[in-house]
Amino acid sequence: MRAPFLKLLRYAAVLGLMFGAMSLGEARAANPLELNFWLSGPRYDGAVADCDRALPTIATQFWEKESTFWNSSLRITSFAAVRETAFRPWQSDNIPRRYCTGEAMLNDGKVRKVHFSIIEDGGFAGYGNGVEWCVVGLDRNWAYNPACRAAKP
Repeated sequence: MRAPFLKLLRYAAVLGLMFGAMSLGEARAANPLELNFWLSGPRYDGAVADCDRALPTIATQFWEKESTFWNSSLRITSFAAVRETAFRPWQSDNIPRRYCTGEAMLNDGKVRKVHFSIIEDGGFAGYGNGVEWCVVGLDRNWAYNPACRAAKP
């Protein structure tokens, strides 16, 4: 009863050693199509929209966030003093971004600072410009804390 089991165990050990020895060689492509596979990295052109182009997106996303997650009726009614604070064109270690700041007038009568960045290819599934923003004093989940400093350049 033990003899067939030992024979099978030896056979498995020999097969394991053979396959292990085969893997000691250099890595190669599995098929000829993989030989032409090349990752060139991102191809950014530094074409980032102006600060004013992001304002409707910020107002809409702010209202959605406040009403959905915080059960608040706050809305941004208008913006003022919007200006660019920095521009980071494409380099090997970053994605092109335009950093902006301004003042947001809310429907509760308060004026608050808003810091935001427009990111090239940062939209849904990498299509279009994306926007990251923070309204000072209303960063309720502390994503850009303290006082929205992480949203600045």
